[in-house]
Amino acid sequence: MTRTRSARRTAGRTLLASALLAAAVAVPAAASTAAPREAAAGATVTDETATQESRLVDDFYSAYLDAVAAEDGGDLATALRGFYLTPGLRDRLAEWEAANHADGVLLAQDVPVDHLVTAGHSGAGHTWSTVRLTWGSPEDPAYTYLTVRSDLATGKISAIRDDA
Repeated sequence: MTRTRSARRTAGRTLLASALLAAAVAVPAAASTAAPREAAAGATVTDETATQESRLVDDFYSAYLDAVAAEDGGDLATALRGFYLTPGLRDRLAEWEAANHADGVLLAQDVPVDHLVTAGHSGAGHTWSTVRLTWGSPEDPAYTYLTVRSDLATGKISAIRDDA
């Protein structure tokens, strides 16, 4: 009987230690991914007033930046474009990219270090978001701004333009 208790106690302690270790690893990992961002005018996508479409724009740019920054992320970037962008926008981006030798989603040749999406206004079946791309180092950041249009009916991104 002592052996059974001891085995159960050991198994229980092992499960408890595993659960605590998993929780300890998950909390710092989640905290480190949520880097503080500078406040911008309007409602950022983390605000309760953000639209579903602006959240989708944020989801897209988060995943897309990771994909294009990865050494072997080309297939993922293409898949993300297929899922989040309308066919018409994908065609326009292909033409723009051929003429400009740059990434049409970012309107740049390089990959920014971060982004911030701010929800905009809606009308005529569309909603607009502003995407601020951050370039350079944290000590000396530079920003470019894009206006991203999403279709309210589908949630898909249908236009990207430079705000410069």
